[in-house]
Amino acid sequence: MKDPLGRLRDLLLEAGYTVEGVRGRLGDVAATALSREELVPALRATRDGDPLGTLIRLWWLGVPVEAPAGLPVAELARMGLLAVDGSRITAEVHLQPWETGGYVVSDRKVRPGDPALRADHVVGAGGASANLAQLVTRRPVGRALDLGTGCGVQVLHLAGRAEEITATDVNPRALELARMSWALSGIDGVDAREGSLFEPVEGERYDLVVSNPPFVISPRGRFTYRESGFEADGFCRDLVRRAPRFLNPGGTCQLLANWLHVAGEDWQDRVGGWLAGTGCDGWAVQRDVQDPAEYVELWLRDAAEQGTDRYRELYDDWLGWFEAAGVTGVGFGWITLHDSGSLDPVVRAEEYGRRVELPVGGYVDEVLGSIADAHRLSDAEILAARLVVADGVVEERTGPPGAEDPSTIVLRQTRGLCRSARVGTVEAALAGVCDGDYPLAPLLAAIADLTGESADDLLAKAPEVLRPLIAEGFFHISTG
Repeated sequence: MKDPLGRLRDLLLEAGYTVEGVRGRLGDVAATALSREELVPALRATRDGDPLGTLIRLWWLGVPVEAPAGLPVAELARMGLLAVDGSRITAEVHLQPWETGGYVVSDRKVRPGDPALRADHVVGAGGASANLAQLVTRRPVGRALDLGTGCGVQVLHLAGRAEEITATDVNPRALELARMSWALSGIDGVDAREGSLFEPVEGERYDLVVSNPPFVISPRGRFTYRESGFEADGFCRDLVRRAPRFLNPGGTCQLLANWLHVAGEDWQDRVGGWLAGTGCDGWAVQRDVQDPAEYVELWLRDAAEQGTDRYRELYDDWLGWFEAAGVTGVGFGWITLHDSGSLDPVVRAEEYGRRVELPVGGYVDEVLGSIADAHRLSDAEILAARLVVADGVVEERTGPPGAEDPSTIVLRQTRGLCRSARVGTVEAALAGVCDGDYPLAPLLAAIADLTGESADDLLAKAPEVLRPLIAEGFFHISTG
């Protein structure tokens, strides 16, 4: 006979308690209302008492229900997943289906009016978890480390891609619930270890390290799932600086982070300074930035502290702390490190809040390679290289109707990071002919003949002009 979690998994799948099943049952109106913490539309959508509706009410909405047939109530209650009151049961945890086909167990989300969060609260999988999962390389690896696993959601994405997985967390309760997540998702063999930062894996190396760390920047660490207790953004800084010691040659570390914007300082210098000296190629992308008040409101709302007696006190204290440190904003984004083995590592820190093709992990290795090529190739090597226009690059020309020459030419990526770049006629001409068959130098000479420009001038200027277009993925270096 299967264990209780195995029987629960069978019941969930049989009832259709999956991402698609829940989405279809709730519909857009109820799902949108839930994002505003309004339960009534979802309760109306699940009032029929059928198995799926009952499971949504129990595990997702957190309301008491009559125990559905086949649910191993007594065993799950002993495991701390259910509270029993006569014939009715209430979930003590939040159990959500995840996009991988598995399940994630966490503490129930605290809504306005609920008791305060416990210090060892285990947050569920949400937007940040999904962002990291979309970022992580899809390349198969030998050993993977999920640093600060929380409810264990990143392991669901690593399973099947990594031969061995180690997961750590400073919170014992997080590891307890993560093990349940993995069991319900049919994942075994995860090496779960308790401890802070890299302490549980000291002396070991991995091909891939991923982390959705406790990056929230606050005056003091009140909740282990989001705050480290380190000063300011020091936790993310130390995580970046220490990670290379735990990477195998060719290994990659990918994480989410917050960083401070401080008066008189460029955030790119701040985060770029974290990456410099690691010996790894580094890419930091700021996806969003909030002013101090927005940031404080976000995280007080996250802990359901709006409307409480302490709200104004906490708000004022947090803002005062930011003000004393000269903080003008807080950035959120991605950081990727790659141990390329180069003695000349490259660091790129950029702001990019526009739409991108998902998953980024499907092409992130290519992005890192382009940045490295543009940095490390000499002018002579660029002129000798065979360039290929990236898939999905299109050209847009604008100008007065009937004009011989356009006033602007823009190359635009319809895939990947979907960047755009304003270019000149020479770069546009190259985009029309670069297919990897010929080195760049003779192509430039041919363009010079057609345009009447000096071939020597084009050859002299080309590396400086093309380097950013290579770094940003408009052109690739052909290896064929």
